[in-house]
Amino acid sequence: MAKVTLSVNGKAHEVDVDPEMPLLWLLRDELKMTGTKFGCGIAQCGACTVHIDGIATRSCQTTVEDAVDTEIVTIEGITGSEAKAVQDAWVKHDVPQCGYCQSGQVMSAVALLRETPAPTDEDIDLGMAGNICRCATYVRIRKAIKTAAETLKG
Repeated sequence: MAKVTLSVNGKAHEVDVDPEMPLLWLLRDELKMTGTKFGCGIAQCGACTVHIDGIATRSCQTTVEDAVDTEIVTIEGITGSEAKAVQDAWVKHDVPQCGYCQSGQVMSAVALLRETPAPTDEDIDLGMAGNICRCATYVRIRKAIKTAAETLKG
């Protein structure tokens, strides 16, 4: 065990944990931020996606030690014009069905739009690759991302 301080959603959190613990478990079990979901545990489904220094990152395969001295943002703390546009588009297009994957989908979509404000279908495919939706709402996700991009364009 080691005392570490992590910046999560703009707030410093000092915790005493195993530095090799996956960031996902620190967020969920220690900090009680349960919006980030456990899906597969091998970084293949995207349910655990958070932003680390602005980059969409799988928290199930990121250790606490690797997250020290970074800025972590979870679904509970995502803000900004891209986040608002994505959230509004998700509602407009009724994207979620079961909803389990949605926090990871939203985090990936926000990161995509921050990097590529006017994404093509290929950009969306690449930016959302590895985000699995068991309910197969991929058509609505693509439509929502395009709507969000149009909203941001003005």
